[in-house]
Amino acid sequence: MRVITVPVRKDNYSYLVIDDTSGEAAAVDPYSTSKVKSTAEQLGVKIVAGLTTHHHNDHSGGNEEFAQLFPGVPIYGGSHRSPALTQLVKGNDEFTIGKALKVRCLATPCHTQDSICYYVTDTSDVSSSSPSPAPGAVFTGDTLFVAGCGLFFEGTGEQMHAAFELLRGTLPDATATYVGHEYTAANLEFALSVDPGNAALARLAELVRTHAITVGRTTIADEKEWNVFWRLSSDPVRLATKAGPDASPGEIMDKLRTLKNNFKS
Repeated sequence: MRVITVPVRKDNYSYLVIDDTSGEAAAVDPYSTSKVKSTAEQLGVKIVAGLTTHHHNDHSGGNEEFAQLFPGVPIYGGSHRSPALTQLVKGNDEFTIGKALKVRCLATPCHTQDSICYYVTDTSDVSSSSPSPAPGAVFTGDTLFVAGCGLFFEGTGEQMHAAFELLRGTLPDATATYVGHEYTAANLEFALSVDPGNAALARLAELVRTHAITVGRTTIADEKEWNVFWRLSSDPVRLATKAGPDASPGEIMDKLRTLKNNFKS
């Protein structure tokens, strides 16, 4: 499996997820369909699916053009609020791309109620010592960002906490993360304001310093270490949110998100 990052708009990302055994690929959130198509042609791969993470225009806005340029190619997503959708999916649905890529849909409602994270593994990437597929990659749209999370436009802190618990409990630590926007530098600043003693943030700061595009370079294990929205029970997060002894994870998540909304570097 190869993942090709296609920057679009100001800070969005589309992706090509390529099955090298067949030369076929899926396009994730192909907002600029012509740019995604051109990239696929340069690589010599055939686009056979479109994956929509949620219905917001900066992610699904290319779907109608995609349907015109790739007639008959399925477009997957969590609700028909996404234009030109042909394959409605829900949590734990599975399908394949090409010959070897297995896609599992993880329903993560909060940013929008139709948010879907796509967990992709390469079934051809096995060895005699480890017959299971390699850890793979997850495409999270605006649910998970590197060291951050999406706004709660259609949900609550309780729902975002549940979404992150699903990702934490489902995905192997080595799973590579491919998020919807390049927000890493801003997320790092906020994380440092909440948890300045976290040594993992020094690694993230170096990544931000050396790479303008940070996606695909971090993993689920990293999020467990440096994402304050995944560390709700930690002392720094509880202190920052003034959480009482009986505060629920959802309440702490709501308070932490409000702090992020109001944060100024």
